[in-house]
Amino acid sequence: MQKRKLVIIGSGPAGYTAAIYASRADLQPLLFEGFYSGTAGGQLMTTTDVENYPGFPEGIQGPELMLLCRKQAERFGTEILTEDVTKVDFSSRPFKVIGSKTEVEAEAIIVATGATARRLDIEGANEGEFWQKGVTACAVCDGAAPIFRDKDLYVVGGGDSACEEAIFLTKFGSKVYLVHRRDELRASKIMAERAIKHPKIEVLWDSVVSKVEGDQVVQSVTIQNVKTKEEEKRPAGGLFFAIGFDPNTGFLEGQLELRETGYLKVNDGGTNTSVEGVFAAGDVHDHEYRQAVTAAGSGCMAALDAERWLSSQGLID
Repeated sequence: MQKRKLVIIGSGPAGYTAAIYASRADLQPLLFEGFYSGTAGGQLMTTTDVENYPGFPEGIQGPELMLLCRKQAERFGTEILTEDVTKVDFSSRPFKVIGSKTEVEAEAIIVATGATARRLDIEGANEGEFWQKGVTACAVCDGAAPIFRDKDLYVVGGGDSACEEAIFLTKFGSKVYLVHRRDELRASKIMAERAIKHPKIEVLWDSVVSKVEGDQVVQSVTIQNVKTKEEEKRPAGGLFFAIGFDPNTGFLEGQLELRETGYLKVNDGGTNTSVEGVFAAGDVHDHEYRQAVTAAGSGCMAALDAERWLSSQGLID
């Protein structure tokens, strides 16, 4: 079994940035970028125009941005394995990392496996239909795109995130409809009041989206009342899921401490997890911002933290 100073689990902006910094520090990292679970490259692999990442004034396609980050990591010597990590063992040192094909021992590990946006199985909203063609799960990431401007926009959800995203979208849409299957929002009182009282937001109570239609992009949604079962087809420029995210931590099997929200717990302002020598970067621990640029920043932080820790343990010169 081969040994490594540092193994990075996960890719995307966090994993690739961690690899760039770790490679430049001569840590010779091995990066498992994912494969079977479809996580290689992170959520940006399913994103079209990325207009808020610094350095690209005209915007860039999500997959293209991740390919550039990957190439940059490889340029400095990162070895990348296109396979998933199925299991880790933090009970002894060096740590053990078991991939779908490869097993390796590591002195330090960076977990950068991200989070997966929850989506509903709605006709027309899936992969190969209108997903990322007017259907998305991140208003902050995508809401400013030209296809959403001055259109009726629909947000599915009833929590704080749904209210926040609905309010954010009022900057771009002509009107925002908050679709909630109950007769009362789950959001905190202050966020619920802000959404309900906003002049450009209308809450559709006891309702769900049953269908999404369009040509090249979304043009309409069908709203169903869950009590009466009546349906109404309405013009729409976009549909936004705001029902939460699931951090990709299952493979850890409870070996690292989690927050109540299910995200990895790190020390305040840093990347250290509950196990010394294991660090977290990106959306797997960030339940607040969830942006590509903040994920990249935490990838940098994790690599620097890992380098300092390895040095303090006498594992590198």
